[in-house]
Amino acid sequence: MSEKYSLNIVHLYPDLLNLYGDKGNIECMRKRLLWRGIDVNVIECTNQSPEIDFENADIIFVGGGSDREQEIVCNKLLKKKAELCAYAEDNGVIVAVCGGYQLLGKYYKTEKTEIEGLGILDIYTDSIPNAPRLIGNIVLESEITAQKIVGFENHGGRTVIGSHKPLGKVIYGKGNNGESGYEGVVYKNVIGTYLHGPIFPKNPQLCDYVLTNALKRRYKAFEGLTTLDDELENTANDYIVDRFTK
Repeated sequence: MSEKYSLNIVHLYPDLLNLYGDKGNIECMRKRLLWRGIDVNVIECTNQSPEIDFENADIIFVGGGSDREQEIVCNKLLKKKAELCAYAEDNGVIVAVCGGYQLLGKYYKTEKTEIEGLGILDIYTDSIPNAPRLIGNIVLESEITAQKIVGFENHGGRTVIGSHKPLGKVIYGKGNNGESGYEGVVYKNVIGTYLHGPIFPKNPQLCDYVLTNALKRRYKAFEGLTTLDDELENTANDYIVDRFTK
């Protein structure tokens, strides 16, 4: 790569939405960029941050949290709803996990209330009284990676994605609502998923898919990422796939 590349990753509210260690996704993206000689700047937007810089964002990441934290974050982000929707429509890269995934839709219902979502995606999430949580390891087949996507899900909400494209077909686990047979959603450069883990370290191809989309958007002449030695990451992925599908 003759041109020097650099990406800005905006991590939304890690002080409130990091229930399952999803900050590991930030570190995975950062390392996979640095290992390739690509500069990366991680901007943490916390509950105390005065402003969010969407204009210079290359990747926006939002993790999961409890209903209380989700509501706090959603109330803050609703003030930026138009900017976030415009960013997504302009092929801005967004990765949202669990509670963050639910925030991207029209609304999500908790046991006590219905919370307005950001409306970036035409999806919604319901809470079904007395329904069991969807918990356990999960394996997906996805059109965007040759490698199966693995992770761990733990959610009470049932998400309906309508005509949106799912992240993958469930071959082990529960997925969006335990009934559709699919998990997550992909819209333009937006990915929403219930998969914790964190998801990126055991799914290097998915991580590189996200990084590639961000680099292509920032640098029109970008030709692709160089290859890394992913033996360790692939071994972890293969172990989960073999254990739960064979």
